[in-house]
Amino acid sequence: MLPDSSPFTLDQRKALDSLLAGFDVLQRGWLSGFLAAGSAAVISAPSGASASAGKLTVLYGTESGNSEELADRAVKEAKKKGFKAVMKNMADISPADLAKVENLLVIVSTWGDGEAPETAVSFHKSFMSEGFDLTGVKFSVCALGDTSYEKFCEIGKQFDARLEQLGASRVAPRVDCDVDYEDSYNEWFGAAMTALAPAAPASVSTAAPATFAPATTEYGKKNPFPAEVIDNVLLNGEGSSKETIHAEFSLEGSGLVYEPGDALAVLPTNCARMVEEILDAAKLKGTEEVEVKGLGKRQLAVALADDYDITALSKAVLKKLAEATGSEKLNALLADGAKDQLREYIEGREIIDAIEDFAPTGLSAQALAGILRKLPVRLYSIASSPLAHPDEVHLTVAAVRYESHGRIRKGVCSTFLADVAKTGESVPVFVQPNKNFRLPADHNTPIIMVGPGTGVAPFRSFVEHRAALGAPGKSWLFFGDQHYTYDFLYQLEWQGYLKDGALTKLDLAFSRDQPEKVYVQDKMLEKGEELYAWLEEGAHFYVCGDASRMAADVHEALIGVVQNFGAKSREEAELYVENLKKSKRYQRDVY
Repeated sequence: MLPDSSPFTLDQRKALDSLLAGFDVLQRGWLSGFLAAGSAAVISAPSGASASAGKLTVLYGTESGNSEELADRAVKEAKKKGFKAVMKNMADISPADLAKVENLLVIVSTWGDGEAPETAVSFHKSFMSEGFDLTGVKFSVCALGDTSYEKFCEIGKQFDARLEQLGASRVAPRVDCDVDYEDSYNEWFGAAMTALAPAAPASVSTAAPATFAPATTEYGKKNPFPAEVIDNVLLNGEGSSKETIHAEFSLEGSGLVYEPGDALAVLPTNCARMVEEILDAAKLKGTEEVEVKGLGKRQLAVALADDYDITALSKAVLKKLAEATGSEKLNALLADGAKDQLREYIEGREIIDAIEDFAPTGLSAQALAGILRKLPVRLYSIASSPLAHPDEVHLTVAAVRYESHGRIRKGVCSTFLADVAKTGESVPVFVQPNKNFRLPADHNTPIIMVGPGTGVAPFRSFVEHRAALGAPGKSWLFFGDQHYTYDFLYQLEWQGYLKDGALTKLDLAFSRDQPEKVYVQDKMLEKGEELYAWLEEGAHFYVCGDASRMAADVHEALIGVVQNFGAKSREEAELYVENLKKSKRYQRDVY
């Protein structure tokens, strides 16, 4: 749907929305290229409007790459408006450097429940604790987050408040973006640009009209590629309590490329049973029509399956539900003094529970759609090398299934991949680059990889890639899971790589195969002397997997190894590890 801010009358917007809703992906792509070509032929940028726009720094902090992508886009657009714009990663700049900045745009994500992105942790810590005089700096903040978390956009809010506290002048209000951030970002960027340098009118060119040609379909975030499933197999053996899927997709004809360390974004379809249950709870049939942002009118059942997040319960969803129902019980739960009760209610529940509890007489179709947000894509670490598997991409996915509050729950995307994405089916995907999780440029550099469970996925990609290149650098993998017999993911592949030398060392930790639990961090400490020697040789250290416990335990074990075998104090060991991060020799892909 065209926004109110678009340069069209209400009648024109309605006509265009109706027209666009009837186009398929190919038709939209052709029209986009046709209009872009036409615009380039008749409009030229103002020649002198930008000389006085000044300098602009776009500072970003990213976890999955979205903030970096938006920062890159902001710099390119700002340059068109005449700014001398540069992009800075929080990992590569000191907070004190901001005092030299004239105009500052901050684009930063919040990771997990209120934490700074992995690459921005040090910058954030210094910026929030040390004193700087930023008087004279003009700024605006775009915060990225996820409303399913309690501390939505917390890091962006902190940066916004701290910049003002340090004397900087806010020129445009902070915008807090949910996972569907395009419209919010565009509004924020437009407001910031207007505040920093009002746009000059475009001038008409005398260039001759262009010859138009159909645009080639370009696949990516705005237009996911329908990738055919080549294979889908269960990796765990019979008797395992785990359900780990290896899925292979064809990228032939997509134009999509990736590097080891990147992620694949998957746009799932909601479980048909869950759609039926939501409709039953709301007392609806599913044949009703609703207005879906950007898509026009859609049948409700189709929209619930393809367009909306119908599971993730959050405070934002409950607020909208309270507005729709007027429930006194729900309003009491949302009151300021009931934060603990609200947190307890949300834990382990989904949207269907809230509808049953607070809308017992049901909801109208548009009211139901109104409480839901767009169905977000899911990111998975890529488990293949493009050199080893041309025109293919592989994933390693743990299917999530559990019971809570008397109801069977399913991970939306993981069970979509396990149950629906069978061989021959098509799955919408695009590549999400992760420049902060990369193999060393020098193929001689040793690498140490710690990846228990599905955290092993990117390291399959790493080892495959180095094997295909014939890279001489040593490689060491720490892998762990529950049982050797059932849960040794890619066992034959690792053993083959060990035999041919593509993998130098493999240390295993199967936690349930002996009375005492043994984890990858225990193996690290056990092999600490050799591990430290590899670090001293210049090895890069990688971690992938669960952030809540494993990654923290591995980080602590790494400090312990450096302290014990490097003859350092705790403080010196922490500094050593911090310097590994700063030099990009310690990289994490945690979730």
